[in-house]
Order: sequence, then C-alpha cells, then structure tokens
Amino acid sequence: MTSDASTEVPVIPVRRWAFDIVMVLVLIGASIAGFWPSFAGPSYLTAAVGGVVLGAGIAAVSAWRRWGILIVAGLTIVAYFLFGGALALPKTTIAGFVPTLDTLRELAVGTVTSWKQLLTTVAPVSGADGHFIVPFLLTLVTSVLTASLALRLTQPAWALIPAGVLLGLVIAFGTPQPAVPVIQGAIFAIASVAWLAVRQIWAPQSAAVSVEAGDSARANHMRMRRLIAGTVVLVVAVGAGIATSAFTAPTEARHVLRDTIIPPFNVRDYPSALQSFRGHVRDDAENTLFTVRGLPKGARVRLATMDEFDGQVINVVDGGPGTSSAFSPIRSNMSPDAEGIPVTLQVDIDTYSDVWVPQAGLASEIRFEGEDADAFRRSTYYSSGAETAVTTSGLHKGDSYTVQTVIPATVTDEQIGDAEFGKVRPAKNENVPEELTTLAADVVTEAKTPVEQARALSTFLSEDGFFSHGLEGEVLSRAGHTSERISTLIGGDQMIGDDEQYAVAMTLLAGELGMPARVVMGFYPDEKDAGAADFAANGENIHAWVEVNFDGFGWVPFDPTPPEDQVPNDQNTKPRADPKPQVLQPPPPPQEPVDLPPTLPDDRESEDESLNILGVIGAILLIGGISLAVLLLLASPFIIIGAWKASRRRARRSAERTADRIAGGWDELTDRAVDYGARVIPGATRGEEAVLLADSMAVPAVTALADRADAEVFGPNDPSAEDVDAFWKEVDGIVVGLGSEAGFWKRIKARLSLRSLLGGSALQTGFQGLKTAATARIRREPGTIENSPTDAPESETP
Repeated sequence: MTSDASTEVPVIPVRRWAFDIVMVLVLIGASIAGFWPSFAGPSYLTAAVGGVVLGAGIAAVSAWRRWGILIVAGLTIVAYFLFGGALALPKTTIAGFVPTLDTLRELAVGTVTSWKQLLTTVAPVSGADGHFIVPFLLTLVTSVLTASLALRLTQPAWALIPAGVLLGLVIAFGTPQPAVPVIQGAIFAIASVAWLAVRQIWAPQSAAVSVEAGDSARANHMRMRRLIAGTVVLVVAVGAGIATSAFTAPTEARHVLRDTIIPPFNVRDYPSALQSFRGHVRDDAENTLFTVRGLPKGARVRLATMDEFDGQVINVVDGGPGTSSAFSPIRSNMSPDAEGIPVTLQVDIDTYSDVWVPQAGLASEIRFEGEDADAFRRSTYYSSGAETAVTTSGLHKGDSYTVQTVIPATVTDEQIGDAEFGKVRPAKNENVPEELTTLAADVVTEAKTPVEQARALSTFLSEDGFFSHGLEGEVLSRAGHTSERISTLIGGDQMIGDDEQYAVAMTLLAGELGMPARVVMGFYPDEKDAGAADFAANGENIHAWVEVNFDGFGWVPFDPTPPEDQVPNDQNTKPRADPKPQVLQPPPPPQEPVDLPPTLPDDRESEDESLNILGVIGAILLIGGISLAVLLLLASPFIIIGAWKASRRRARRSAERTADRIAGGWDELTDRAVDYGARVIPGATRGEEAVLLADSMAVPAVTALADRADAEVFGPNDPSAEDVDAFWKEVDGIVVGLGSEAGFWKRIKARLSLRSLLGGSALQTGFQGLKTAATARIRREPGTIENSPTDAPESETP
C-alpha cells in the first residue's frame, strides 16, 4: 500500500546538489582571498580550504540523511576538534594530524581568544602562533550554514546571507591594504547572480512555456535565450564596474577592526636616541656596534630623526595616523615615492643594544633573519616621514636583518638655488632660550635665499665654535642638550661642544626663523674609509647632523659641528666673529655630571610587568574557559534531548524483527506528531491514532499508513527489509511535510519538546495519577458543583 502523493518528498536532482556545492565553494573561496595580506601569502589556505571542504561535506551528508539542526551542530563541533589540529595547529599534534590534549585545549580556548589575538598582532601574522584558527573556524561554520540553506531550501537567496557575512568578517579582520578587491567582489557578485538565475530556471514553476509534448523544444530554446541574455548582462556589468573602479578607487586605506583594537604605538615610551650620544663616544670608541654591508659612498646610517624640543631633550615625533611622520608596522613598499639609488643593506648587530634600528635612506622593506624574525617583524615600526625605525623588542648581539632602501641623490647649494623651504609640519619647540631669536636674525642678515640662510647658520656654528667631547685630556664640555646647555654654548665667551650640542643649536636657530629643520643621529665613515665593502659603526664615527627641507629636494643634510681639530687652548683663544649685542646671561647653574648614562629599567618593574602579563593571560584563559563551560551548560539540555530522540529512533529502526521495525516506524510518526501538538489517546489502536492525527494535523495519508502497518505487523509473514525501508521513507516524508507547514520556530520548538519522550513513561503516568486524584478530591469537597445543595435528593430538601 502506498501513501498519498501529496506526502512524498520530492527527490532533488543530483545536478542541483552538485551545482549548489560548487557555488558555495566559489563564494567562500572569493571571500577567504581577503586573508592573503594578513598572512603575507598562501600559508592560511590549508586551514581555510580544509574548513570549507569539511563544512560542505557535513551539510551535504546531513541534508541527504535529513538530519536535524542538533546533529548538524554536533558534527560541526566534532569536525572542529577532530581536524582542527591537523589544519590549524599542526605543531601541537602527533605526526602532524593526531590531536593531543594541548591541541584540544588550544582549540577550545581559541574559539574565544583567537579573534582578539589576530587583531592585536601586527600584520602579517604567523600561523605558528595559532592564528590559523580564525580562517578555519570561519570557513567551517560558514560553509555548513551556506550549504545547508542551499540544499534544504527552495530559494538559494537565503544561503547568500552567511556567505555575505563571511565576506564582511574577512574584510573586518583583515588589513587596511586589500588583496584584490575588484576581482574578489566581481567573482562574488557574478557567482551570486548566476546561482540565483540557474536555480530559477531549474524551478518547475519557472518554465518559459508549458512543457507539453509539442512544446519541449521551444521551452529549451527559451531557457537558453534567458541564460545567454543573463550572462551578457553580467559580463557588461562587471566590465563597467572594473573600468569605473580605475577612476573612482579611494586613495585612502580602508578602515578595519585592527585600526581600532591594536594599541597605538607611542614612540615617546623610549628615551631620545641623542641622549646616548656621549655614552657611545666614551665607551664604544673601539667597540664595533654593528656592521653594514653594501653602504654606498657618501651614504649615512641613521638611528633616529628628532625634531621636537621640550627644553630637556629633542625627541622623535610621531605625527599620528594619516601624517607623513606616522609610525606604522613594517611592511613591503614602505616608501613608494622614494627617488634615488636603490640598494640592499645587510646589517649585523654586534655590541649595539637599543630599540633604534640602524638603516639608511628611505627604507622600503626591512626583513629580519634568525629565530626571532617573526617577533621582530611584529614589534618593529617605521616612519617614512621621519626615516626612523624602532623595534620594541630591542636589538641585541647576534641579530641581523636586510634593508631594501633608496639612497637620495646628493645635491649642492647651487642645485637648490632659489628653492623655497618645504611645506612640512613645523617643529613644536618649547622652552627655547630667548637669546636664540636675536642671534638667528643677526646670523642670516646677509643671506638672500633659503639655502643661503641655512648655510649661514651652519657656517656660523662650525667656524666660530670649538670641538670637544669633554673626555679625559680634552677641554671641559658638558654632555646634554637642555635649554640651559644650549644657552651656555651660545652665550659663553667660547662655543665648546660636540655634535650633540651644535646640531640641536642649529635646529633651534632654524626653528626661530621658521625653517623646517631636524636633528639626525647616526654613523658614517671617514673619507678614507668611504666606499668600503663593510662599514663598522663605533664610537669614533658616530655623528649628529641637521637636515633642512627644501621644496622639490626633500631633506638636505648640514654639518654645523666644527672640525675635531678645531680646539681651544690658553695661548690662542679664537674670538667670536661679528660680536653680537650683549644679552643678560642667566646665573651659572650647578655643574652637571659629564656623562649621564640612560636610566636602566628597574628589574622589579620588569618582574611586575611580567606578572601583569601573566595575570592578563590567565584572566583571558579563565574567562574563555568559563564562557565555554557556560555555553556547554546552557546547551546541554538541548543536546541531551536531541541525542535521546536520535537514540530512540535508531533503536526502532534497527529492531531485531522487521515487524518491530514497522511498529517502531509508526511510533516514530506519532511521536513527531505529538511534538508538533497532536493529541493522541494512550492505549489507542493505530487506526484510532490515525483518525486523531488526520483530524488535528490535516494529514489524511496517515490512515492508509496505519492500515499498512497493521497488515505488516499482524500478517502471516514478516515484512522484508525493502518493505521496512519503504515504510520508513513514507514516515519521513510525512514528518518533513509537518515541518514544512509548521514554520521555523515551531520546528525548533517541536525538536526540543519533551511530550513524546515523557508520553507513556512512569513519570508521565505519575503526573496523570496525581492529576486524577486531585480532580476526584475537588469533586468530593463541599461547595463544589457536584456536592452543592441544589444537587441533593428531593427528599432531603427542607
């Protein structure tokens, strides 16, 4: 006996299943391409593609077996923990694929913490740090949702929602520099429209004409014309979009979550590089700080550029996001507009130990080598405007790196000619000695062009001043470049100092005249050593100079420091040329120590910081573990209900006798109907139950199915396995029909209902007995309707 045709589940063609799966792979593949800049290459594709394949497979098998949402969720969780080690955390597994306890722990914690770790790590990130969890988890969950909606619903448009959400998440968790946005968007748009169009054509209700015997050729012709027309429209639209994007592409980088979550780098957390100048001169005269290979003749190695004076020190300035002097994580092509000679420098650190990264020119790329390369890459920042690099990890002996850079061409005063000063951000100098304003104006009185003014300041200091480091055997020259030290240098009978004082003095004099000037500290070889294959930086070739910006020429170096052999002596005191009006000098301050070494960090502060970091990590792990436990606790009742129902279905489906399997199929049908709200009388026959179901659920086919079940169970022969399969198929079809008419929320409520599980159980019987006893007691109590005086026998009426 067969069921009614209206209850048969339509068989989905294999071509539609295959087409849907392919389109899901295309959409998700287009989305995950956006992770390429975050990982600086294809290293993440194994985890991402693995997640897509697993998710699509789970969705396909679950749709074929008609498994519910709880089973699909359970399979997804199992796949995440079973394959997550091999695809996302291979270093924690045995032989690259067998998960260990560490694998399972990191996967569990990673569902909560991996998102923040990815966003707070300087891109490009390394998969060795566990960052592959994010693409693996995203693609796994999204492919399960997208493929499930595509295979189970008649309208594939619903499947575009999770695919679109994935595209947005990839952009949000990516970098400001997109991968291939035009191609990525075009593929996503074309695939989406093509998917919707083909599914619409395949829909039975969308035939172009009535497909009868004589109209089949015409129907196929009309479908082909619609498909070709849609393809042409897509091609034209994509071509127009690509052509338009070439003219309308935004010039600014897009904003992503990383921009707001990563704590901003603050260069002021580190002492000014110029404070260590005298220390290097005194202690490292014969010590090789680092070696540079490939430095062209005339080029200078830079440590830091400083242009903001506060009265105590001159500092490196960070102009903030969007400015030319902003510090940002190192990446490729950091100085795209640099002009000059491209060179490659190999830097090997020896006794140098500081955060300022030696480099030259306008660096395009800095690549670290060795075991700590990833740590340096994530902790190093560069400012193309300041031409300064700093690593928060600090350089130490044995570190090495390669610098791809551009060395600007050397220009003369004649070449600069009448060029104006460059239009760059003026320095913010505070607490500048008052006498510098008058002195600067007097020095440049006869200069006519901007470059002549800058040269006049440099010449005044280098010719009228004397050189001394203040070391043993030299004339007293105090270290430092505070306002008081510069005031003493300028206002004394003799100007005595070294690069530190003269470079700062010229920069402050230039600032009083509105010149864009800055101090640069670095190294360069003597003339006799220029052009050598290797340059060894030490305390003898350390220098500080001044750079002034000219329109069209950039930053041009000036050396205001007197020659080292221009020293004062008692027999020949060189008077200052062109004496200036006397100004009131401040009282001589107390003598400062000659050398003030940089303050070393307190070990206790380092220990406290380590404890704080460990505390933060512990708190994150604790919160993640508690969150996961709470989620599992909240979800446990639903998981138990789903597992209970699935276990009972398997027991019925796999009963030893085939007749019991038929009876179990009917019981499964009535249980599902009870979950959807049907009323079934305990102890009723199948025929009576069928009548109740047909009336309450409007499913007439159950009457015929009940008769068939009675015939199979009570017949002379046991039904065959084919009969059992056919019976269960009809049962599943009726159940699917109940769900399709009920709506989404009612289906969820039915799957979580306990009515079918408690029906006929001891617990249900106990509740029913209590209810019956309570009803009887109410009827016996005085004052009730049954025992009211109006219902008493007439003989007892007064």
